[in-house]
Amino acid sequence: MLNRLWLGFFLVAAIAALAQWLIGGNAGVFAAMVASLFDMAKLSVDVMLLLFGTLTLWLGFLRIAERAGLIALLARALGPLFARLMPEVPRGHPAIGLMTLNFAANMLGLDNAATPIGLRAMRELQTLNPSASTASNAQILFLVLNASSLTLLPVSIFMYRAQQGAHDPTLVFVPILLATSASTFTGLFAVAFMQKIKLHDPVVLAWLGAASLLLGSFIALLASFSGAALAAFSSLLGNFMMFAIVMVFLIAGAWRKVPLYESFVDGAKQGFEVAKSLLPYLVAMLCAIGVLRASGALDFVLDGVRWLTQVAGLDTRFVDALPTALVKPFSGSAARAMLIETMKSHGVDSFPALLAATVQGSTETTFYVLAVYYGAVGIQRARHTVGCALLADLAGVLASIAVCYWFFG
Repeated sequence: MLNRLWLGFFLVAAIAALAQWLIGGNAGVFAAMVASLFDMAKLSVDVMLLLFGTLTLWLGFLRIAERAGLIALLARALGPLFARLMPEVPRGHPAIGLMTLNFAANMLGLDNAATPIGLRAMRELQTLNPSASTASNAQILFLVLNASSLTLLPVSIFMYRAQQGAHDPTLVFVPILLATSASTFTGLFAVAFMQKIKLHDPVVLAWLGAASLLLGSFIALLASFSGAALAAFSSLLGNFMMFAIVMVFLIAGAWRKVPLYESFVDGAKQGFEVAKSLLPYLVAMLCAIGVLRASGALDFVLDGVRWLTQVAGLDTRFVDALPTALVKPFSGSAARAMLIETMKSHGVDSFPALLAATVQGSTETTFYVLAVYYGAVGIQRARHTVGCALLADLAGVLASIAVCYWFFG
């Protein structure tokens, strides 16, 4: 799957570039594509430098948590649920606790903590995988849920809007929460359909019902805050939770008489080894994405959507926000750039800017996540991962459009 996908990026880019040259007279498109190859190779190294430090830091703390028994405790608590969703993962396996920590970090917007925890979880799942190069069912479900971007506190989106002078930076909070919930449930249902997971099991229904109730209560609580109070609470909660996680690990380790410093160093060494193996996968994926973007293929798609919308007689305001949606599965930095450009061009509180912010907060860099997580364990055959993850992204985009017309239309 990844082989065909990677080749497809280059073939689509080549066709788009030829069209720009032969039809549009833009001979400079080839120079832009070649420059993009080198730019993306450099970006891959820059990303790796960040990952080296982040992975080393958080996998060090995770080793302390593991030796303190916290990972095993989480695994036992969630064993009944994961026994239904991932029957090939034994009850009490360390991967269950790590996956739980990863989901919690993602929900709180703690990206720097979520990625190394997720990579450690993927490596634990790989120990159960009978194939060294083909993704297992458990790995697929974990990656799709990870890529569905369930975020309760999109602090970074608030920050972008505040930087651009938004009167109420948190105006998109509830729309993002609704759209990202649609994305996550779609991803879960898609994988359940492909893997024939029985979601109607009483244990699964109980967990999903409890999660829905907690989510609804949290939305009701936050909806009672003023804009300024919500922004302050979001920032405080996100940073407090990140530091609280570190302190819980350290205190639990000290209580269980774990050698803290030696354990941290041991885990940090593993983080260094994991990060070192990722560079080839990042270079391969980011270079293909860069060529696709430089070729103008995404612009062709955008123009086509705008024309079809006009022919159908529908409102076209949402089209101006689609650049963020189109590039988000490929590149987080490109999507951020598109979001900021939309805010500057149309106004930070314009409909396209509000929609772009909602899309940014409810979708994920699917191909980056796929390259990093599967690259860390040498997976080459992704099976139905890409289809289910992109379906979740599509649900997030469509839900964002619907919710924004409801809230701001």
